Amino acid sequence: MSLTAIFFIAMLVAFLSAVPPGLLNMTAAKISLKEGSTRGVMFSLGASLVFMCQTLIATVFARYLSMHPDVIDILQQVAFVIFVLITIYFLLIAKKENKPEKDLETKSKRSRFFQGLFLSSINMFPIPFQAYMTITFASFGWLMLDKVGIATYVSGAAIGSFINLYVYIFFFDKIKKTKETSQKKMNYIIGIITGIISIITLISILRKYY
Repeated sequence: MSLTAIFFIAMLVAFLSAVPPGLLNMTAAKISLKEGSTRGVMFSLGASLVFMCQTLIATVFARYLSMHPDVIDILQQVAFVIFVLITIYFLLIAKKENKPEKDLETKSKRSRFFQGLFLSSINMFPIPFQAYMTITFASFGWLMLDKVGIATYVSGAAIGSFINLYVYIFFFDKIKKTKETSQKKMNYIIGIITGIISIITLISILRKYY
């Protein structure tokens, strides 16, 4: 697969994985709403920079795992079960809970960039997630885990993460106005995304036996 395709795949994966409202995108949106879009963008740049480093760590770890296929097989099977359970939860079980929103309180307004660095650095989920996705793409032969392939994937993921935060910054008002139904929609979106990942994982597992 071409490097351009890998770049856009990485960008899409990073964007979709952060679609549900979370600490980073909601913080970026609220900063923009209270202090202007410029500060929201600076926060997003800091968060995306850390995400890029986390993705780099994940891909390097994936390259190491690619040399131990027996470990990958076990991890894929465990991941498949986890993603199936997550899919079932968000599509069939999760309910919308009406919780009062809390205003964002910040201790320092001098550097939203460093605040983005900090908040993104305490979120370690992207490392195992991106490692898993990288291994999956490599197993399909889509991604070569060499320096160029890794650099391309990491760059695409970083830009996808920033675009997600950017969308929240400039469309937060519309998102907020539709919050009555947004949580249910987000539950379905998460369920669909994890469902797709489950299918990809199952195909990858079956390919090794058939």
